[in-house]
Amino acid sequence: MTTNRSATEIFRLLADETRVDILRAVAIAQHELDQAGSGPAELAFSEIYDHVDVENTSKLSYHLGELTGTYLRKGDSGYSLSHAGERIVRFILSGNYERPDSFGPESVAGVCVFCGEEELEACLSQQFFRIDCRECDRQVTGQPITPAQAKTRDGDALVESVKLRSVDDYRQIRRGMCPECGARLTAAVRAMPESPLPDADSFLVTSDCEECLREYNSPLTYSVASHPASVAFHWDHGVDVTSKGVWEFHEHVYEGRWTSERVESGPVEYEVVFRHGDDAVRLLLDSSATVTHTERVRRESGEFRHS
Repeated sequence: MTTNRSATEIFRLLADETRVDILRAVAIAQHELDQAGSGPAELAFSEIYDHVDVENTSKLSYHLGELTGTYLRKGDSGYSLSHAGERIVRFILSGNYERPDSFGPESVAGVCVFCGEEELEACLSQQFFRIDCRECDRQVTGQPITPAQAKTRDGDALVESVKLRSVDDYRQIRRGMCPECGARLTAAVRAMPESPLPDADSFLVTSDCEECLREYNSPLTYSVASHPASVAFHWDHGVDVTSKGVWEFHEHVYEGRWTSERVESGPVEYEVVFRHGDDAVRLLLDSSATVTHTERVRRESGEFRHS
């Protein structure tokens, strides 16, 4: 039977250094086993005792009892990490509670969505990876970054890691899953009449997680850039949108190649169009930014028609 415990009780379990050492030791010992299988290997009491500096077996038994059910699972062959144990011990081992290493400012390729200039620079600010435009002095984009991410990479490698995480986050958000905790997101499209963004896309998609309270915002066009119809269309024209950072989408909106508009009001429906030369792909979305229809179109006599 599982009993609900308060967050205070759960985190109080980690106030004892020996218990943190136990979790760390279990993770390291499992890693050293180098055992492939369908799940984490269970460690016997004696194996844990060999890896932890504890006074005697009675003390270890007491601490294991406190951790079991929250941070550890006890099976027939021994102990393994629970979901909470996995998350907290990886956080500890990676040092993600530290301050990220400094980075930048460093020039990056891309276009400012506000002024169209290519004078962009990246840096770390308040534990965020951010890109600013040197020409108009505006922040072009920002994304959280982990200390481990910054510690193990620098220069172009760090920028590429930010792109990869951004692409993964957008893909999960589009499918209604919170990248932070895995819970379901609720999304809504909002008009932004006073938006500083170009008129080509004046709608914002807000996705909220009611569990961890994270909120994700993006222009409507960006929210579906990773949709299969968009990925296939751009790939056919030599562009891999799955490898691009958000700031590398800006030129498409600034130059009017990516557009969004509200096309129906009852029920509400939006249209996003991605263009490349004489070809385009149209995506229709409902009020929750869910794609309901896609089609390829081609320009004929100045207008885009069904292909």
